[in-house]
Amino acid sequence: MELTYMKVGDYYIPNLILDDQLDKPLGRYGRMRQKFLEDHHPGTYNRLMLSGKLWTHLADTDTACQERLDTLISAMAKREGVTEALKASDQMAWVGRMNNIRNRAEEIILHELVYAL
Repeated sequence: MELTYMKVGDYYIPNLILDDQLDKPLGRYGRMRQKFLEDHHPGTYNRLMLSGKLWTHLADTDTACQERLDTLISAMAKREGVTEALKASDQMAWVGRMNNIRNRAEEIILHELVYAL
């Protein structure tokens, strides 16, 4: 990557041009990853930003988190016997168990993908 500079007064300022960002906005997990890198690993954050790979990294992380979350939720629900039959017979029990499963799956996602380096 070649840098060019522009003289402003007595100072030379680099002409930094960011690559085009994806059309898809960042989701919840991508924004959480960005905040984590910004606050706890500024070197990695700056390296990704200056190389133009930050947005791609965040979008990939968001997509991976969503896919993993869907997989975990369905696997945990199947293993624990949370089925459509339970939903039809006792909706409140089904909602409670699914919320429990979703919360546990999200904790796994956050630990494995978002807050890991």
